[in-house]
Amino acid sequence: MEVRRTAPVKLIVPDERRNDLHESARQFLHCANRAAEFCWSNASYTECITANTTARDALYDELREETDLTANLVQEAIRRAVQAVKGCVERWEDGKRVSQPEFTSWSILYDKRSATFYRDRVSLSTVNGRVECAFELPSDSPTPYERYVLSEEFEFRASTLQYDKATDEFYFHITTRKHDSDDDESEVSEDTEYQTVLGIDLGVNSLAVASTGRFWQGDDYDHWCREFEKRRGDLQQRGTQAAHNALLRLGKREEACRKQYLHTVANEIVTEAVENGCDVIVFEDLTDIRERLPQAKWHHLWAFRRLFEYVEYKAAKRGVAAKQVAPNHTSQRCSRTDCGFTHEANRDGEHFECQKCGYEVNADYNAAKNIGLRYARKRKHRLRSSPK
Repeated sequence: MEVRRTAPVKLIVPDERRNDLHESARQFLHCANRAAEFCWSNASYTECITANTTARDALYDELREETDLTANLVQEAIRRAVQAVKGCVERWEDGKRVSQPEFTSWSILYDKRSATFYRDRVSLSTVNGRVECAFELPSDSPTPYERYVLSEEFEFRASTLQYDKATDEFYFHITTRKHDSDDDESEVSEDTEYQTVLGIDLGVNSLAVASTGRFWQGDDYDHWCREFEKRRGDLQQRGTQAAHNALLRLGKREEACRKQYLHTVANEIVTEAVENGCDVIVFEDLTDIRERLPQAKWHHLWAFRRLFEYVEYKAAKRGVAAKQVAPNHTSQRCSRTDCGFTHEANRDGEHFECQKCGYEVNADYNAAKNIGLRYARKRKHRLRSSPK
């Protein structure tokens, strides 16, 4: 099973280099939209280009001349467009209404050559050479950056630089990956006529887990919440008008940070669905979730509802539906298709072990598969998952 971790890190960008990043993003989006235009055909999905090598061979030299981007950034822009077109083609083949992808959101994709990591900073390629940006990390350790990016167990994957206009701040969403086993193929039922489902579990230990085996831990989200709580406590103790005004500003910044983080996770969930050819993203019903998860922190409960709302409207834009199913016993039921044994003794914290067939797996991942299966079985769809 492939395990992915994303560590959003706030960057401290030198004032004199901020425009370099903004111009890099503008040119990156130009390349992505040029590539999408090249790959797209309104006549038929069979005429759309979905091979990265074909698009790269046709556009690479031209886009290098048109922009000041490095070779790696041009290639990542082309790759982003090809993946988007490929997702549209898959939905077009299933009879869904689609249109040419268009990229408007401020973002740049960096691979291991265009982003070089050091312990406390990162060096990023721009249209004006490289810029070194320090990290603004939470005070408590280990941070998600230390646990995943600096860990020898995880390898760096293409990651996204984003700009938050509301706070005028840059965030680098660093994606890492490791394999728990060599077998990483998707489990698909024999019936391939129907839609494909991606199950999403929301829990205490992880903010979200997909049936494909991808985890969104929420560690970094917790870090930021604790930091804001500490600052809020310090200001409340002062009791001055200046402290009150600072509290109001802090509240607005906290709200912006939370929304920004959840938007990122929502985008990644939708992308996970599109890249795995899924037509439906299925969550557990959030009704009475506070009673069902009394041990979950209040900001997780707030995040669950907001996350589903973000996924729902973002998925619709890419032709993917977002649904909810009853959560009953999804954490206690064995997700193996040839078993299905349900018992409270199956789950012990983060570990799941079926008392009947002996199936052992991460408990949240098992629940994510059950959530997807519950929706898929009622409608004769198929579940996208890892076999572990």
